[in-house]
Amino acid sequence: MTDPRDLRVSDAEREHVVSLLNKAVGRGMITLDEFTTRTDTALAAVTRADLNAVLLDLPGMVNTDAIAGPRIELKNAMGTTVRKGVWVVPPELLVRNTLGTTDLDFTQAVLPPAVTIDLDVSLGSVKLVVPEGSSVNIDAVDITAGEIKDKVRNAVGSPQFVLRGAVRGGSVLIKHKKKALFG
Repeated sequence: MTDPRDLRVSDAEREHVVSLLNKAVGRGMITLDEFTTRTDTALAAVTRADLNAVLLDLPGMVNTDAIAGPRIELKNAMGTTVRKGVWVVPPELLVRNTLGTTDLDFTQAVLPPAVTIDLDVSLGSVKLVVPEGSSVNIDAVDITAGEIKDKVRNAVGSPQFVLRGAVRGGSVLIKHKKKALFG
């Protein structure tokens, strides 16, 4: 499988990064000279890794599309898939789970404003731990002989998680991280 960072970039992606650099100048994060140098590098970028290199040291300016790509597929058959801690989440995730467990903790992840999660679950379980203040929409999930437990129930918030797809004989749990009782 090709690493998403090795994929070639489009003119639209280059222009998006230049707009992020423009915001960085406006916020006083880089000088005009740095802007010029980084813009030249961005406009000459061939791969997503080349393009993202001009943003890496700018907090809040990382081009998540350049790191993770537009979509990731997590496949699991009779096993366990876990993502937790700091990880980059693309705008779209496909979770294929047959007789397995998928645990995705988004609380420390680098998130786009909206994440669409396509579910293809057969006799498996999926647990999503979302950040406080985020919203979850489960209206487009078809459930057959399974269940979905939404313990978040926020209609409005950011980031927004949109779930769609099918759960057949499986379960989906959506919740916030438990708060420590002490400390």
